[in-house]
Amino acid sequence: MIEIKNLKFKYNSEDEDLVLKDINLNIEEGEFVAVLGHNGSGKSTLAKLLNGLLLPLEGDVLVDGLNTRDEEDIWNLRANTGMVFQNPDNQIVATIVEEDVAFGPENLGVQSEEIRKRVDDALESVHMSEYKRSAPHMLSGGQKQRVAIAGILAMSPKYIILDEPTAMLDPEGRKEVINTIMDLNENQNKTIILITHYMDEAAKADRIIVMDKGEIEMEGTPREIFSQVDKIKEIGLDVPQATELAWELSKEGFDVDYKILNVDELVGEVWQLLK
Repeated sequence: MIEIKNLKFKYNSEDEDLVLKDINLNIEEGEFVAVLGHNGSGKSTLAKLLNGLLLPLEGDVLVDGLNTRDEEDIWNLRANTGMVFQNPDNQIVATIVEEDVAFGPENLGVQSEEIRKRVDDALESVHMSEYKRSAPHMLSGGQKQRVAIAGILAMSPKYIILDEPTAMLDPEGRKEVINTIMDLNENQNKTIILITHYMDEAAKADRIIVMDKGEIEMEGTPREIFSQVDKIKEIGLDVPQATELAWELSKEGFDVDYKILNVDELVGEVWQLLK
């Protein structure tokens, strides 16, 4: 598991304010955890601390017992905690898709035969096998992001950290990437830590962490979190659109359960009203 103990962080030792304040959090192997928070809440900083791109001011981050502070373990730790960022163009380094996916394991010293197998398996996992010999710049945004995810998968990590991977994508690209993430979690038991500002994406997770001003403000299942509409709005966040509509109907006196997460559940509630 990933264990975060009494974590504190700030970017500049002369800054008065901490970016993260006493964060304590465990993420179990195989979980799908979504992290929410408005800009400046500390969620992206937390993501970079999880695989040692940043180091704590105080406290510890442990990945399967390896501490990000220990320099001799940092490469093993990073190989086990893959990181996917917002802009896929910043992560793609080769001119051919399969060469890009091979880049990570090559740098880990993996044998050539094993690299070929990993590349094929990774591209199949993200449904991009037919593009293995394509030029990345010819792909759509969603396809590029799936190639970036394949590059992480080729290093065989247990944990995949995605820092707003759909922020720069159109709706179709977002759907492609989220479906890929869910498939990796459900069918390959990959642990997913998804930093997002899309509430409908977070609603698909096993657990949601809500951050505000460098602290964990809320934690629970999607239904537990999004049923607290007033509190979510006080923090400056939204709820899924289906939840919002059900909440508004409930406030108007309609007998609607607003503790719903998606359109299908909303349709069921409205159907009951019409009977």
